[in-house]
Amino acid sequence: MAATGPLDPLALAAALIRCKSVTPVDDGAIAVVQAALAPLGFRCHPLTFPAEGAAPVENLYARLGAKGPNFCFCGHTDVVPAGESGAWSADPFDPVVRDGRLYGRGAADMKGAIACFIAAVARVQAARKGALPGSISLLVTGDEEGVNINGTVKVLRWMAARGETIDACLVGEPTNPAQLGEMIKVGRRGSVYGRLTVYGTAGHIAYPDLADNPIPRLLRILNAIDTHVLDQGYANFQPSNLEIVDLEVGNTARNVIPPKASAVFGIRFNPNHSSASLEAWLRRTCDAVGGDYTLEMEVSGEPFYTEPGPLSDLVAAAIRSVTGLTPEFSTSGGTSDARFVRAYCPVVEFGLISQSMHKVNENAALADLAKLTDIYSEILERWFAALP
Repeated sequence: MAATGPLDPLALAAALIRCKSVTPVDDGAIAVVQAALAPLGFRCHPLTFPAEGAAPVENLYARLGAKGPNFCFCGHTDVVPAGESGAWSADPFDPVVRDGRLYGRGAADMKGAIACFIAAVARVQAARKGALPGSISLLVTGDEEGVNINGTVKVLRWMAARGETIDACLVGEPTNPAQLGEMIKVGRRGSVYGRLTVYGTAGHIAYPDLADNPIPRLLRILNAIDTHVLDQGYANFQPSNLEIVDLEVGNTARNVIPPKASAVFGIRFNPNHSSASLEAWLRRTCDAVGGDYTLEMEVSGEPFYTEPGPLSDLVAAAIRSVTGLTPEFSTSGGTSDARFVRAYCPVVEFGLISQSMHKVNENAALADLAKLTDIYSEILERWFAALP
């Protein structure tokens, strides 16, 4: 693994992949990041946050420099489970370089991007001989792939309580569908999950008049919400969609009418809606069918959009300078921690290619790791060059 600069992003990405940091387990991943940052002069604040009913999570806030403005890189060291390890070409937590690609869980999402950003900081710091006209910081969580209770949200609150401000943020999620440099995320749809339980009365199927079957009512509700067109899209956003992801009755006898039936669904929604308006629509639909029910809603985030401006233009210019591509500004895809950061400062997302994330044999091209380091370096140089 040959070095590509003052700090080798490939070696650092491999070190992070060796940590089996499946949410909420850290397995030393935050310590690997801290060990790379400390020699560069970062003041590191490891932060472990607990909460009742949720596992404690290890996070890190680190800052290089004391004066503003403060450019922050936001990322996560946690990963999704590897699944059937036998389906991988090698141990998912034993990084392998083969045919010009780095294989391992987290290579694309997003340990590779964290390594590239740290390598870029080291390069910029060396080029400027340590003299930075502002600050660089990293906000790294171990809870992005999880329930998002003890991660970025609490780090941001901790920062605010200490008067620690960030002026711009780049989230290093894998944003490119097929080619590095083709897409920046400037917003995301909102995300909400619902669990609907319809209640009836158990009884023998031969005596339906003495029972109340909840399944037909549940099916009528599900049909109503599944066939309803939420919208045709919104400026800069794709249409909202609702997907039914689970059905549960738990009936162990085929001659018994069950007392209840449940369904779980998720909605990704654009600014035509809010989580509150969607819940109100769902309750109206349930009430129209009638009967006893409960509806539990879990809001992961509201839709947001970062208007094109200095930050997105700077990132796009840096990408164009390195790759020759003019990136699309997009709001597609799932949620990210940008939904939390956007309350504090302008935020955009740019990282590696997304094709293999969460899949067997997740990987990143070595050429892309090198090029992403170049892009992040160019972003930092342009950021500092623009300062008065």
